Amino acid sequence: MYDPQTTFTIAAASLAGLSIASYAGLKGWRGWLELKRLEIEHSGLLPGEIAPPSTGSRIEIADLKERIRKLEAIAAGIEI
Repeated sequence: MYDPQTTFTIAAASLAGLSIASYAGLKGWRGWLELKRLEIEHSGLLPGEIAPPSTGSRIEIADLKERIRKLEAIAAGIEI
């Protein structure tokens, strides 16, 4: 089998790799949080305030309302 020195070396290298990956992930997470904080800060909205819907979301909402209207008509047995 393996001698203890080889096992220790593999374990140490694995721990070092895991530590480096964890540190990189933590730095990325903190950077993402900072980016979101800056986006909120520069949006001009107060905390808890909702941003007005964009044009794209208005179109999507109108499309969904139309689909609901059609489904309700089908359920009621009315042909469109």
